[in-house]
Amino acid sequence: MALTDTFVKNVKPNGTPAGKKHSDGQGLYLHVKEAGKYWRLSYRFDGKQKLLALGTYPEVSLLKARQRREKARELLADGIDPGIAKQEEKAVKLAASANTFEVVAREWLDKSKKDRMASTHGKVTTWLEKDVFPFIGKMPISTIGPRDVLGALRHMEGRGALDSVQRVKQICGQVFRYAVASGSVERDVTQDLKGALAKHAAENFAAITEPKQAGELMRSIFAYSGHPYTVAALKLSPLVFARPGELRTAEWAEIDLDAAEWRIPGSKMKMKVDHLVPLSTQAVEILRTMHALTGHGKYVFPSLLTGERSMSENTVNTALRRMGYSAEVHTAHGFRAMARTIMDEVLDQRVDLIEHQLAHKVKDANGNAYNRTAHLPARRMMMQTWADYLDKLRVGADVIQMRPAT
Repeated sequence: MALTDTFVKNVKPNGTPAGKKHSDGQGLYLHVKEAGKYWRLSYRFDGKQKLLALGTYPEVSLLKARQRREKARELLADGIDPGIAKQEEKAVKLAASANTFEVVAREWLDKSKKDRMASTHGKVTTWLEKDVFPFIGKMPISTIGPRDVLGALRHMEGRGALDSVQRVKQICGQVFRYAVASGSVERDVTQDLKGALAKHAAENFAAITEPKQAGELMRSIFAYSGHPYTVAALKLSPLVFARPGELRTAEWAEIDLDAAEWRIPGSKMKMKVDHLVPLSTQAVEILRTMHALTGHGKYVFPSLLTGERSMSENTVNTALRRMGYSAEVHTAHGFRAMARTIMDEVLDQRVDLIEHQLAHKVKDANGNAYNRTAHLPARRMMMQTWADYLDKLRVGADVIQMRPAT
């Protein structure tokens, strides 16, 4: 007679070591022992009597046990041993669980490392570890869909990292294409994300360019109570005209505090040309404070998590967001535009000196590009004038209004 839910729930062991079997028909029975209640299916295949475990009660209900029995009978009807099929399915699941996105991504990183510069390899690794692995790293790569990848990328969009989110999507696509080649997945699911993410113009960075607002920004920076590394990076950002990537990867070997100079090698510069940054007394003071904290290591601004890498690319932007400055108002890159605009329109500084200090291509009267030491005394004076002006803005001194547009 077929079993009932009530019987299965209430039946007790008979007190013998072997227990007792209660049949539900068509080979399915409930084996009740002191250790628990076990669903079993007795069947014949290729002339041999076999037994298939279908799970334990109550994790597997009577209804589910019957469904599993019917699935096994369908396999038998097709000439397939359900016991062997179960072993193969288990092996596939085990392989999938071991073949996670992180496992495949790290294998891809290692295989493709020789094709990237060391600095680029470190950046790609950091992106994956910080922005992708926490969300899909532990998922079997064969089970990941476009929505899973989009979820990770949406977190980047949410904190304003629009300049990086497209690049990270491309990196995920490279990992999936590697997985396709190795047979782990059928296709690159990031192809389904075209148009799903906001596009970001690389040089279209929001910036505060009004003196009054710049003064408020400087006061917010000096009032910020975050990590000492972050505070120092915030304070130094408006003083050196460097791109965020150049600042966060600054090394102590590049900086001469006594000479008040920061010499950035061309390998780190956008134009691939060595660049010299004269340091104001304010900048030197900030760096001396940092030297007491990180001078024993390689980077001026090491990662907040590990000193082996430089500070994350989003640290300064995240601090600005916490201070109340959205990505539409001011960004870490915006400090360059702030200096460029105010020094030209308010402080009447020479445009060619400003452009040279911004590491833009500048040519002299003969059409030759300036070298890194060109007009160094004038640039040094300009950088000090700018630092002093920012101090005046911060403490609320009289603000010179910007010239009206002509």
